[in-house]
Order: sequence, then structure tokens, then C-alpha cells
Amino acid sequence: MLCAEFRADPENNPPRTPSARIELYSDEIARFAYDDCLPYPAWIEPAEWLGGAQTTAFPLHLVSSQPRLHSQMDAGPVSARGKIAGRETLAINPVDARSRGIGDGAVVRVFNARGACFPGVSVTEAVRPGVVRLSCGAWYDPAGDEDEPGCAHGNANVLTRDHGTSRLSQGPSSATALVEVAKCADPPPVRAFAPVPPTVQA
Repeated sequence: MLCAEFRADPENNPPRTPSARIELYSDEIARFAYDDCLPYPAWIEPAEWLGGAQTTAFPLHLVSSQPRLHSQMDAGPVSARGKIAGRETLAINPVDARSRGIGDGAVVRVFNARGACFPGVSVTEAVRPGVVRLSCGAWYDPAGDEDEPGCAHGNANVLTRDHGTSRLSQGPSSATALVEVAKCADPPPVRAFAPVPPTVQA
């Protein structure tokens, strides 16, 4: 239903809801009795966010945006133009970059308790202090070990929680993760697009 049609003629273009009215409460969702998805609009505290009681070891809020069609276009020219040093780009505010001794174009280590990755840096005021943006979609390029899984190419999925937003929606909770960013003198090489060597059989 288009809202314009409803506004123009609500009698003949009612909302497709059980009551044929605009509903702010869902009896159907209420029957599920999910504690993480209420039947009405409500604030539910994210598992990780800067306003929470989490440790200050990871003082930056990571926004893992979606600039393209997941990883399908990562090897293409549009994606390549947005990379720095052949890696996904991390946007960081000048205030946070200065306090960490990080310059524009550097390769950094972004990490939390779940893992680490190594993107290139864009210092910009397009993100506010305390927030960094690392778009998802970089082809996974293993770097690290079992104790700290990582991605040399800058894949944000090694940093985000592997939990759905709620039992009802199961959407990705990628935009609510806390991280730290540090200088990296010797980042691992990017091998995401290197041909896989043929298997040698004995």
C-alpha cells in the first residue's frame, strides 16, 4: 500500500493490517512472548554501544555499512577505487586519529575480543569522534590464528557479533560493535585476489 493512496482515500485504501488501521501494537508478535522483540515500538539496549557498561578497552563504536552488494562486487573497479593500499577503508575522525598517531592512508589494526582486521585509513570529519566506519564486503583474507582470527583485507565480519537482532527478525546486528584502532607497522599482505595454487596430488 502506498501512503499517498491511503491519505487520499483511506476508506478504499486501508492498511493491510488485521484491523485495517495503522497499528502500533501487534497481537501476533505479542503471542510469541519474545523478550528481545516487543509487540510495540520500544528502546532495547544494544548488546554493545558507547552508552553501555562495557569495558573501555574498546572505546570506538564501529558502524559496518553496506556500500555495495555484499562481497559480490569486491573484485570490480568501483570497489577497488574505494580501497586504500588494496584494503577496505576505515573512516575515522581526525580527533581519534591524532590521539592514536594515525595518518591518512595508513594501514591499521582494528580489533576487539572477537578478532582483528587490517584496513587502510581515511581521516575524515564525515564520522563523529568516537565512531569509525568500516564497510563490509571485503573478501575474507585469513590473517592471525585461532586465538585472534583476523582478515588482512579489512573484512568487518571478524569484529561483529554473530547473533541476530532478535528471535523474530534474525537480522544482522553488525552496526553495534565496539573496537579499538591501533597503528600497525607490519600489516599482513593482502592475498584475497591471488590465484589459488593447484593442488598437488601424490
